[in-house]
Amino acid sequence: MPSILQERPPSAAAPITDGRRSATEQALVVIFMAVPLLALAAAVPMAWGWGLGWVDVGLALGFYLVSGLGVTVGFHRYFTHGSFKANRPLRITLAVAGSLALQGGVISWVADHRRHHAFSDKEGDPHSPWLFGSGPAALAKGFWHSHMGWLLDRDNTNARRFAPDLLADRDIKRVDDAFIWLTVASLGLPALIGGLVSWSFWGALTALFWAGLVRVAVLHHVTWSINSICHIFGNRPFAARDRSANVWWLAVLSFGESWHNLHHADPTCARHGVKRGQVDISARIIWAFEKLGWATSVRWPTQRRLERLSRGR
Repeated sequence: MPSILQERPPSAAAPITDGRRSATEQALVVIFMAVPLLALAAAVPMAWGWGLGWVDVGLALGFYLVSGLGVTVGFHRYFTHGSFKANRPLRITLAVAGSLALQGGVISWVADHRRHHAFSDKEGDPHSPWLFGSGPAALAKGFWHSHMGWLLDRDNTNARRFAPDLLADRDIKRVDDAFIWLTVASLGLPALIGGLVSWSFWGALTALFWAGLVRVAVLHHVTWSINSICHIFGNRPFAARDRSANVWWLAVLSFGESWHNLHHADPTCARHGVKRGQVDISARIIWAFEKLGWATSVRWPTQRRLERLSRGR
């Protein structure tokens, strides 16, 4: 069953949250946040003359591309917003690839993000930087909350309200249930490949460090920067109901997600970087999927709609 969000407000009858994380689940969240971050902090001394080889670099880039595009093309533009229709193999592949980013299972990720759009920069938004006010101290607190702090909130977004289509999709439910095994694969596969290529335990260990932990940490903070930086700083050429903004220097690392103002002005649009020079790698991947016949009904921007969104400011 295709998992396509119809762009309409979720049912107001259902509660926004549904239960709280258990102590074990909360501990796992903290581990997923802290361990890659500690690896990132250790990356500079590790790279200083030892502990980083070309195999590590290649594996880190490869896994960053797969897991990052799994989030941007899969979790975000496809599963959350229905920017295109995907055939079954592509749908499952995107769900698996996004899960390798270790940002939670596909269903909870989508539920959180649809909730974000339903209440963007207002009460109910799980990660707005503007929830505490607009003064310097309030924004500093808001930045922390929108970047990482919101992940420590133990209330679960109600997937029955925000992602009922994914709960009803057997394929996606199986991928979501397999998240712990995909986590093992996301860290274990780089180590396995690195060990086999170098034929050494040290090669496996450095690949685990760079293509596993450091890669996950960098992707975490790039993704979280869309929630924090792209709702505080940047330019806003299109009319949106919130404070979403474009941040050019994040465009390549985020595969085009940092053209965030257009995205909030037109959430179902498959391309976020719509102006000349705005690099949007995710949109090019969707274009390739369309050419291969794997994606259909792609919601590309039209000049008329862009002009209307610009005039609305």
